[in-house]
Amino acid sequence: MDLNQSMLLLSSWIGQIGGFGLDLLWRFIHLVVSLWYIVSGIIEAVESYAISLGLNKKYSSINIAKLRCLAVVVDIEEARDVTKVIELLQWLRTIGVKQVGLFDSQGLLKKSKDLILGTIPGSMLSEEIAEKDFSPDQNRLALEFISSSDNKEAVMKAANILLQRYLTSSHPENDKGENFFTETHLNEALRVVGENVHAPDLLLVYGPIRSHLGFPAWRLRYTEIVHMGSLKYMRYGSLLKAIHKFTGVHQNYGT
Repeated sequence: MDLNQSMLLLSSWIGQIGGFGLDLLWRFIHLVVSLWYIVSGIIEAVESYAISLGLNKKYSSINIAKLRCLAVVVDIEEARDVTKVIELLQWLRTIGVKQVGLFDSQGLLKKSKDLILGTIPGSMLSEEIAEKDFSPDQNRLALEFISSSDNKEAVMKAANILLQRYLTSSHPENDKGENFFTETHLNEALRVVGENVHAPDLLLVYGPIRSHLGFPAWRLRYTEIVHMGSLKYMRYGSLLKAIHKFTGVHQNYGT
């Protein structure tokens, strides 16, 4: 065996050993991450049950007044289980939430709104409550059913209104870099076209992926988004913890 063949054989051995080492390292990292998720899941489940049973006094009181509007996003496959959605809404009503927007991309929950409204005592459509003398102290739950197709036409009309106002009251050559369109302008334009919608303070996502799953992005101006996992395995303690954490955070926007 000459020198060249020996060097090629040695290089082959080094490559095989290196490949085996990298494969072993990858498997070790995968095992560590998997164990971490399993342990954290167990800890979260135990904590959730402790909160549900009232053993953790930290979550016994919530300043629910800070949560003016809550949105719930449900994955399209899980939205078919209306009974779980009703159970979730009953939990929210027990906690004291007053306004909830329900979203799924295809509007399956909207098709079941009569069943949902008829099952949950004190629930009404948000547009119906807006027309009446509604007090936050009343034991009411205002529900809004949202899908991907909702409000698109209203947004286009509002955009046209803002454009016309810009063309008639401002000129690009005189622009000094200041924001011409503000949140107030957008809200006024939406009211003009009959879409006075609420931007949620907190968005809870129930589904397999960490995404807002198509919820209208223009309504998420200052929204806190929390991924809650599968709706099938939802827990009251986890819901209470998410709301408690949001209401306990000091918010600086708008000041």
